Amino acid sequence: MELIRTVDGMQAHADEARRAGETLALVPTMGALHDGHLALVRAARQRADHVTVSIFVNPTQFAPDEDFDEYPRHLEQDMAALDTVGGVDVVFAPPVEEMYPDGQQAQRVWVDVEELDQHLCGRYRPGHFRGVLTVVMKLFQACKPHLGVFGKKDAQQYLLLRRMAHDLAMDVEVVGVPTVRETDGLAQSSRNRYLTPDERAQAVVLSRAVQAARKRILGGEQRPTAIVEAVRHELAQAPDAKVQYAELVDTTTLAPVSELEAGQEVLAAVAVYFGDTRLIDNAFVQVPAAP
Repeated sequence: MELIRTVDGMQAHADEARRAGETLALVPTMGALHDGHLALVRAARQRADHVTVSIFVNPTQFAPDEDFDEYPRHLEQDMAALDTVGGVDVVFAPPVEEMYPDGQQAQRVWVDVEELDQHLCGRYRPGHFRGVLTVVMKLFQACKPHLGVFGKKDAQQYLLLRRMAHDLAMDVEVVGVPTVRETDGLAQSSRNRYLTPDERAQAVVLSRAVQAARKRILGGEQRPTAIVEAVRHELAQAPDAKVQYAELVDTTTLAPVSELEAGQEVLAAVAVYFGDTRLIDNAFVQVPAAP
């Protein structure tokens, strides 16, 4: 497993692998790796000959009041975890000045999005997805993958990246991997480590809430308001949970649905604060035919 720190070095390595006829996969991460990230690595290895994992805490996707400075950075531990799981050819871990050589304030060209960031996380994190899409575009340019592998836990991010690849005619397949969960259902996240024991026990309501939505949709419930009400009822069981949003949206438009149609894919998604720790969860659901 090779560590590469520069864009030029990464591009040269990727060019050589492509000339050798290898299929390249990229797993973009911000480090603080857990089993969810390792599941992405395994999925990448199943689909590609060559796997790159990028580790880069991207400053442009953090708002001024968010946890950029406190975000955990443990490159040696992350590399040890990747070495244990195996199958990784390169770790691309550039410093900020490699990804933003003129400084992030001097960046004038961004990958932006229209309308699709008006709901869910985008409503509460202005500029976040501009930072995400731009840095992933940079990572694609540096690592030159045939496919990028992303977790569906960050559902809006995954859907926007898939749309970016489509709308910009990019020769990169965006692959989504289902959420990896703890034994009690809590979605694995680097931010789970910030929870107190009591908050950790309560946080399981997120998975229960989105699964309540899934159960009602598959059971034939046609009223989106009733489905969202069921989600909020589950979240209310955690006394310390401060709900930022609970929504049912269409996965194509990312707008709240007013009615359900057979065959439609919808996303039940929640964001909840426990103290200063923000957690998200979701469930992708295919609406069944009416009985």
